[in-house]
Amino acid sequence: MLSTPLLNLGCLRILKGKPNKGTERHREVVMRDAEGERALAERRVLIVEDEYFLADDMAQALAGLGAEVVGPVPTEDKALALITGNEPLDLAVLDINLKGKTVFPVAEALRARGVPFVFATGYAAVSVPAEFRNVPRWEKPFDPEDLAEALSGMITTPTA
Repeated sequence: MLSTPLLNLGCLRILKGKPNKGTERHREVVMRDAEGERALAERRVLIVEDEYFLADDMAQALAGLGAEVVGPVPTEDKALALITGNEPLDLAVLDINLKGKTVFPVAEALRARGVPFVFATGYAAVSVPAEFRNVPRWEKPFDPEDLAEALSGMITTPTA
C-alpha cells in the first residue's frame, strides 16, 4: 500500500459570502487571500478535468492566486504523460470520472511522485477506493475560488 503525503488542510475553513469592508471578517479574508497568494506563487498545479468550463474556472481561480496551471487536461493519458515527464508538479486537482474512465491511475502516479492532490467530483465517498479515502474530496458543484484557497493550505515545502 502506498503512503500518503502529509497535507496541511488548515485552510479548509472557508468563509462564505462577501464580507463587509472594515469588519473583522473582511480583514481575515484579506489576510487569508494574501497568504494563499504567497503559498501558490510559482507553484505548478495540475488540473485533470474533462468538463471544459469547470476546468477553465479552476484554472482562472488558481492563476489568480499566483499558481502556474498545468493543463487543464481532459484525459488520463494526457495527465499521465505530464506526470511521467520531468516537469515539476506541486499539487493536483483530479476529477474522478474522465469520460467514463476513472482517474485512479493518475492518483497512483501522483502519489508515487509525492505530489499532493484532491478529488473534485460528483461521486459519493463510497466510490473512492480504500487507498484513496483519506484524500480530500470536493463535491461538485463547488466554487473554484474556494478550492483554490484550500489548495494553498496544502503546500508543505517552500519553492526552490
